[in-house]
Amino acid sequence: MAKITYVEHSGQEHVVEVANGLTVMEGARDNGIPGIEADCGGACACSTCHVYVDVGWIGKVPAKDAMEEDMLDFAYEPDPARSRLTCQLKVTDTLDGLIVQMPEKQI
Repeated sequence: MAKITYVEHSGQEHVVEVANGLTVMEGARDNGIPGIEADCGGACACSTCHVYVDVGWIGKVPAKDAMEEDMLDFAYEPDPARSRLTCQLKVTDTLDGLIVQMPEKQI
């Protein structure tokens, strides 16, 4: 289990425990966190689970693969250093304490 903090664009924080093996997107979906739509259900076929990884976590999350990089081109205001698709972030103990911030909107 890892505690993940989801921060809405408004600043509202939601701290939830997410089981290892799930994705950060599934943690948001299963806990009713607003701001992550996940239209494709985690297939990396849209950008509606886009978040900004907290600056302190940039070097601690696994690297993006080419497919995620391509899909981030469709995200709202992507940040080359901080933007991630939560469907591509598999939860492990090493992500305990992760903080992600939602963009103003998903497209």
